[in-house]
Amino acid sequence: MADEEIKKKNAECPENADTENVNTEAAEETQETKAETAEGAEEKETEKEGSKKSKKFGKEKVDKEKEALKEQVAALDDKVKRQLAEFENFRNRTEKEKTASFDNGAASVLKKFLPILDNFERGMATVPEDKKDDPFVQGMDKIYRQYMTELENLGVEQIEALGKPLDPNLHNAVTQQESDEYEPGTICAELQKGYTYHGIVLRYSMVAVVPE
Repeated sequence: MADEEIKKKNAECPENADTENVNTEAAEETQETKAETAEGAEEKETEKEGSKKSKKFGKEKVDKEKEALKEQVAALDDKVKRQLAEFENFRNRTEKEKTASFDNGAASVLKKFLPILDNFERGMATVPEDKKDDPFVQGMDKIYRQYMTELENLGVEQIEALGKPLDPNLHNAVTQQESDEYEPGTICAELQKGYTYHGIVLRYSMVAVVPE
């Protein structure tokens, strides 16, 4: 009944019908606008969520890459330190081998001078007491002392023997002798002097030991 009355009124008054149509269209446009606005808001919200997820994923990716780079740097740093340590050990070992090689070479040469030293000492020991002030003997003594000084400067040292306990690393016991001056097991006589060079035995001391 209400619709029929409205239709009648609209038929009687065309202006009311136009207004009604305008209102209806406006209402429909408003609803469409609201729908579009809601849809747009929904799309923005979706985009925002997507952006957040993208940023989160991007941050996680960057963090993983940073962690991987840190591990690589740590591995390289450890490798470099190991190589430096190996090089240092190699250098020290090479220096020791070089020094040992030089010392062994020098020792082999110095051994050849020991018989000359022995002959000097034997010759000086045969000089009578009344001839020790002779100029020739004095000259030979000076040469002997100079010879000994140069050997000492090179690092040659005489092995101590008399009164010392027998040391197989330094002494070569060739006989036993009774002695009231030295304790049993100690060296009581030195038959041939021994020498070392920087810890290398050039020649063992040839000694006699008091029996125990």
